[in-house]
This record gives sequence, C-alpha cells and structure tokens, in this order.
Amino acid sequence: MNPLETYLKEFGEIRATGAAVAETSYYPALSNLLNEIGKTLKPKVRCVINLANRGAGLPDGGLFTPDQIKKDDPNPMTGQMPARGAIEAKPPALDVRNLPAKEAEQVKGYVSRYGLVLITNFRDFLLRGNDANGNPLPLEGFTLADSDAAFRELTRHPQKAAKEHGEQFYEYLKRVMLYKAPIAAPQDLAWFLASYARDAKARVENHKDLSALNTVRAALEEALGMKFTGEKGDHFFRSTLVQTLFYGVFSAWVLWHRENPAGTDIFNWKQAEWSLRVPFIRTLYEQVATSSKLGPLNLVEVLDWTEAALNRVRREDFFAKFQDEHAVQYFYEPFLEAFDPELRKELGVWYTPPEIVKYQVARIHKVLQDELGKTDGLADETVVVLDPCCGTGAYLVEVLRCIHERLKETRSDDLIASDLKKAAMTRIFGFEILPAPFVVSHLQLGLILHDLGAPLSAKGNERVGVYLTNSLTGWEPPKEPKTRVMGFMPELQEEKDAAEKVKQTERVLVVLGNPPYNAFAGVSPEEEQGLVEPYKGLYYAEKKLKKGRTKQVARYLLNDPVSDGGWGIKKFNLDDMYVRFFRLAERRIAEMTGKGVVSFISNFSYLGDPSFVVMRERFLSEFDKLWFDCMNGDSRETGKLTPEGAPDPSVFSTEQNREGIRVGTAISVMTVQHSRPRLCLKSASGISGA
Repeated sequence: MNPLETYLKEFGEIRATGAAVAETSYYPALSNLLNEIGKTLKPKVRCVINLANRGAGLPDGGLFTPDQIKKDDPNPMTGQMPARGAIEAKPPALDVRNLPAKEAEQVKGYVSRYGLVLITNFRDFLLRGNDANGNPLPLEGFTLADSDAAFRELTRHPQKAAKEHGEQFYEYLKRVMLYKAPIAAPQDLAWFLASYARDAKARVENHKDLSALNTVRAALEEALGMKFTGEKGDHFFRSTLVQTLFYGVFSAWVLWHRENPAGTDIFNWKQAEWSLRVPFIRTLYEQVATSSKLGPLNLVEVLDWTEAALNRVRREDFFAKFQDEHAVQYFYEPFLEAFDPELRKELGVWYTPPEIVKYQVARIHKVLQDELGKTDGLADETVVVLDPCCGTGAYLVEVLRCIHERLKETRSDDLIASDLKKAAMTRIFGFEILPAPFVVSHLQLGLILHDLGAPLSAKGNERVGVYLTNSLTGWEPPKEPKTRVMGFMPELQEEKDAAEKVKQTERVLVVLGNPPYNAFAGVSPEEEQGLVEPYKGLYYAEKKLKKGRTKQVARYLLNDPVSDGGWGIKKFNLDDMYVRFFRLAERRIAEMTGKGVVSFISNFSYLGDPSFVVMRERFLSEFDKLWFDCMNGDSRETGKLTPEGAPDPSVFSTEQNREGIRVGTAISVMTVQHSRPRLCLKSASGISGA
C-alpha cells in the first residue's frame, strides 16, 4: 500500500472513533508515515515522538539517523539533537503557514535550537530553517488539503488521494528527511535534482492545458524533425521540457561556479540564462523559464527549492569529485533513472563503460593509421568524426583526449591548444535528441578542453560541434523550400541548420558510438522508420538476382514466411533502434563518403540471427574489412553466468545498475578501403574464428 494511502486510512480510522484529541491522537499515524519512508533512505531516518527539553521547549518529535541510535550502549547519551531536525504538530484546523503570534514565536525558538523544523497540521507540511539573520525561513512545503473539511474528505477516499498526490508527497518527505545531509557528491546532487524534477513533471502532467507552451513545442518538433504524437509523444515533450529547465539550471550553476569558485555569492536560477553558452539552450531556457509560462504550471516554487539545494552544496568537495574522469556520466545516469525510468527504458539509455569507450577510440585511431593511411590518426585535420548518439559525450571526450596525446607527439607546445580547440569546434561532431545529456555533453567537453589548456571563450560565443537533433533524419536536402516556423527563436533555427549542414555537406570519415537499443513510440517519423528497408529483403534480393542468384536465394532474401525454409526470419527484429543507426553509418561512410570507419557497441543479434541475413550481406559487400568483438552477456543464452559458472552481469554493469544490459553485445569495427573483404570474429572469452 502506498505510504500516503496508509497514513490517510489510519488517520481516518482514528478520527472515526469520535474519541480523538485534536493533535496528539494522530501522532502514531504521522510517526508510521515518516518511519515507512525513512527506512527507504540511506542513511535511514527514524522518527521519535516527544523530545526531551533542550532549552527551547518540547517539540513533538525529531528525525534521527542510525549513528544516533546506540543499540549496544546500556547508557546512551541523553538529549542528543535530531540530525534531521525537529517536528512540531498542530491541530488540523490551524493554518501552519499563518501561525498566531504565540505559536510563531515557539517555532522560531525551535528553528534556532534545532536548525530545521517540520511543521504540520497533518494535512499541510512546511519545512523551516534559518536565514542569514537567524530568522525562520520557509524552505519547502506540501499541501494535501487546504482545509480540515477537505482533508476529512481525503481520509474517506485514501486510495484515490494516494493516486493523485502519492508520488509528489513521497518525494517531498524524502527530501525533508535528507535535507540536513551535506551535499558533496555528484550522485547526491543528482538525486535531489531528479526529485525536484519529478515533482515538476508531475505538476506539468497534472496541468492539462499547456497552450502557453505550444510555440515552444512546435519549434522543438521542427528542430528535431519529428512530431510528438499520442500519449507517448506528450510524455516525451513534457519530460523534455522539464529536463531542459533542470539541466539548464544545473549547467548554469556549474559555469557560475567557474566564475565564483571561492566566492560567497548566492546562485540565482532566474539569471541562469546568462551563464548558458549554447545559444539554442539559452534561448529555449528563456522561453520556458519566463514567468508567464512557469506561473500557470506552478514551477517557480520547485525551481526556488532547486536553487536552495544548489546553494547548500559544499562546492569544494563537489567539484573535486565532479572533475573526476567519469563523474559527469555518473551524474546523468542516476538523474534520468530517478527522474524518468520509463523514458530511460524506452530510449535504451545506457552509460557506456570507460573501458569500452577507450578501446573503441584506440582501435579507430589505429585503423586510421594502418588501413586508411592517416599517419596522425584521429589528429589528422582531414578526419571528420561523428557520434550520432553522443549522450553525455563520453566518446567525443575520449577522441579529444586521443587527439591531444597525438598532438603532443607531433606539434610544438604553443600550437597544441589551438589545434585541439579547432578540432572540437570544426570536425568532432555529436548529435543528441535528449536535452539533458545534450547539456551534459557540452559541459563535459568544455571541462576536458579547459583541463587540456584549450578553454572555450565565453566572450567569443565559442561552442563545440554537438547539436540537439534527430540523427536519423535530415540527411537529404528537403524537396520543398525550407519553412521558418521557428522565426521567434532564431537560435533554434540556427541549431537545426548547423546540424543539417554537418549531415549534408561534411565528409564524415569516422562514425562511432553506442546507439540506443529501443525505438520510442510517439516520436519516430516515417523518414526514420524507412531507413532499414534495404535490410528487409526486396531491395537487396533484386540486386542479387541481377547478379545471377537463384530463385531459392531470392525467396530467402525476400523474407517470404512461407518459403524461407524455416530460417526463422522476422522482419520486426530489424526495427530495433540500433539497426537504424547501423544503416545510417553504412550509408554515411560506404555510400556518401566512400571511405572511412564505423565502430559501434550494440546488441549482437545482427551477427547471427537469421532475420539479419540481408544486413550481413550488405556489410560484406559494402565494407572491405570487418572486425567484431563479442562481449557476450546474453541472459537468454548464458543465464547471466560466465563459462566458469560465476555471475556474469554484463560489461554495462555499474554501481547504479548492477544488472546492466540484458542482451548480448558486440563491438564492431568496419572499414571501407576498396580491398578484398576479410571477416574476423572474436569473443570476450578469447575464442576466435573466421
């Protein structure tokens, strides 16, 4: 049962006896609620009703952490302060937001003594702290019902009330009980931002009228080359809207810290757009964060809470960890998992292990040198690199790091920084469809350039070549004249034009990355879905027939379910999202550039499943050399065990997700160099064959 449902049910049953006292009779229901939520936290939080007098009166309860509970001590220290603050309860009829003078003075004393006080009349909850002058300051609040009569009605229908308010109320109380916990680690701040973002998303979803955002929605659809259709599309747009807000604030805060590393200034989210260096994100943020749009959605309050959380961060500790090599990715994945796990699952978003990223980039660098005659590998000024699903930018960061190492070997010191920055801005490109990882990728690339001595100039409006776009559309010039529906947001139009310029004019030599594993319903246009038609048989079968193939082979390639001889070919397998990215890479390198390298880590079904026979035929015809490293990990084949019988979670396991991807994966490296095809298969266990 939902904790809120249980709480309302207990409260209603106590009140129904007709023997309850206005306040103290309901302490057990409140205590049970807080303890039920507190036991899910790390560290756990325990509610204790009735505290000893510590010189400021007798608050009704306190919130304690495990280190304060001395189980083995026969003589525990008495009267210790509750680590998460005190609790003060009032009768349901009393308005806790406008307390009478006597009660207000009492709360002021509690706040002064305990630092934090959760004030509640059982239907309205308000967390108070101190401002710089020691006066009580409202921090966060949550209202279940505006009056005692309305609250009485909620207790009569606890299940309905829990469905409407449960998620937001749960998130609110979790934040309250963690509020005193210092924020120092990226993962901890990610949790708080995700919790606020979930609250914001719930408010947006509960507000059915989003007409104030229609122009933003139309512009975003135009920029991404897709339509947000149906319930899934609406969910995608709302999630995108909220992510834009929160990662806009977070990005601005990081850049603000760069300008105020040791200052005592307070960060202000309302001025965040001045810190955002990507013109498109800055403009979109300005559009979404205007009072006329945030006011009706009731998001100003949530962003104020977010601002307070960011101002509570121990910045020295946080940024010491944030600068760590992989902190940015570990910041983003917990955010998306906590904020919108459904969207994360739908899109197949997975953090790529650094070992995989390093290996792929190193292999590409070597292949460019050995197979394609590029002595400087990725550092060669003619090598244009594209990650069409760049996420948080892990591959692009590693490419820049590889280029930097090569430049140190071949250039004088005074030229390395300018050459590296030029590469990041003019020939190292990334595409991303989700605003959150898009913003994080700009942050991460900015950080690595800064650390390598080639910082981007804020005054010069310099930016790296990462664009918010749908990678699977826009590769062909439009047949009709361009429409300018984004005239009120010229930066958004410029973002789209810049992405299309890369798609249509750049001679991309390297395509790499970790493509998403799933398609997301409600946003995929026909152009995108038609990408894999050449892999579905008819096109390629006709081509092979012209070369004298037999009718039997033709039927096989045509995927005729009647006459395929029981091969088990299923066309729908070819609709997996990663297959579309393979087709994109094949067309970009083999057909458009005519020379280059493709390297993806992906589902390994295409290497052996009968449904992918045409795809394999095309690879053998279109590419000259192909290498595949099988990473195993398919739970259907191995039962998630190694050959020795030990647990085999997968190469994608992280501390946040020990299970990792459940399908088997493989790393591909394919080159076009106009020589005889050669195929090499390797497995992670060392078994190889040709």
